[in-house]
This record gives sequence, C-alpha cells and structure tokens, in this order.
Amino acid sequence: MDAAPVVLTIAGSDPSGGAGIQADLKTFATLGAFGAAVVTALTAQNTCGVRGIEAVSPAFVVQQLEAVLDDLDVCAIKTGMLGRVAVVEAVASRLATVRPVPIVVDPVLVATAGQPLSDSDAVATIRRRLLPLAALVTPNLAEAEALTGRPVSTPAEMHDAARVLVDAGARAVLVKGGHLPDAALDVLYDGATFHELVAPRVPGTFHGSGCTLSAAIAVELARGVTLHAAVSRAKRYVTDVLAHSPARGRGARPLDNRARG
Repeated sequence: MDAAPVVLTIAGSDPSGGAGIQADLKTFATLGAFGAAVVTALTAQNTCGVRGIEAVSPAFVVQQLEAVLDDLDVCAIKTGMLGRVAVVEAVASRLATVRPVPIVVDPVLVATAGQPLSDSDAVATIRRRLLPLAALVTPNLAEAEALTGRPVSTPAEMHDAARVLVDAGARAVLVKGGHLPDAALDVLYDGATFHELVAPRVPGTFHGSGCTLSAAIAVELARGVTLHAAVSRAKRYVTDVLAHSPARGRGARPLDNRARG
C-alpha cells in the first residue's frame, strides 16, 4: 500500500520551474510525498526576473482548494505567493476549517530579483489572518522586517522578530538568515525555546530556495515528525541541493532537486 502523505501547496506558478508550485511539487516528489497544488497566480518569470503576473480570482482559488480538500486526505499544507489581499482572505477563511492539519506559511512577498509579488496591503492581512493558522511561518530577513515593522539584519534581531511573530499568533517561526553575510544561520522559535540552525554557506545567488525549504518542512510535518526535526532535516536537504545544483539560465541558479550528494 502507498504510504506517501498528501501535501498541498497553495502558491503561484513559475513557468521556468525554479520557484512556486513547480519547486514545491518537485520537492514533494523527491521526498516521497504525493503533491497537490492550488494556483493563486500565473507569473511570466525566469531566472533573471519577473516580467508579469496574472492573478487568479479569489473565488477560483477557493474552488480549487475545495476540490482538493473534498477528495484527498491532505496531511500538510504550505502557502507561498498569495499576492492579493482578497486571495489571502479567501484562503485563510477556508484553511481555518481544516486544522489540525499542519500549515506552513511561507510569506512570499518579493522575488529573488527584487520584483514585488504581493500587494502592499497583503502584509497586514497575512499577519492578521494567516499567522494564527500557522504551525510554522518561514520569513526571510526582508519578509520578517515587513511582517514586524522593525529592522531584521542580525541574529539578535532575528530572535526579536521571531518573538513578535509568535506573539502575533503563529505557533512557531523560522527566520531564515540566508542573506546574512556569514554562515547560513536560521533561527527557530516555538514560543518557548530558540534553536539556531547553522549550515555552510553555498556561494552563489539562488532561485526558489525558500519555496523548497518550506515545502520540505511540510513533507516532514506530514509524516508526523517533530517541528525541530522537520526543520533540521529540511535545512540539510536544501543545503545539499544548493551545493549540487548546476547553473541553468542566465540569472539566479534554480534548485535541481535531483542534484544531491
């Protein structure tokens, strides 16, 4: 009997395959999960940047979500690019009814090349509506700054930001320090204990690493692994993939889930 857990991603589409639902589904498959996907937006992007975004209506996002949840035994959910306030509201309203399925919120706000992927008003809505549903929120430094309204550029500030986001309703927070100047330090806070996870920095600029990390965490949580173990395993997985992914395209290097040591 197939014991692969069903993991659902709710995110935007990247036609170049480096980020978004494409990155999520590849991660799910590589780690032995059965992936399902609800598309929130179509993007025209590649490794060099985002050229355009075509939003999916909130009603159709919910229709996709209902179709999946009515039929599949979903064991974990991750959200990525939601884009518009109305989509965040619609997704949050439906996800509020599916707990205790673990939900990983990756608050995708800006593309690797710097283009905005969400409305400016969406930040407050993510904080108000999605954070209280999250088993884990996974902001990078810039996203942590946007969600907390304070600078986040040092390990101490990462700790402070994690506290603020747990106080805002998240059960746990992983502040990702991939843009710190030294080692790749992430700070995990579960409301009681801090854990610092350090990995060697892989040189280069990458596309889709945040999507891949949150997707890998969701797979581990779907298997019933503890939060700290899920984050630790996912970080090791992403570090391995980063180190062995060949360059593709002319911009940031996309992750190749097959390329592991």
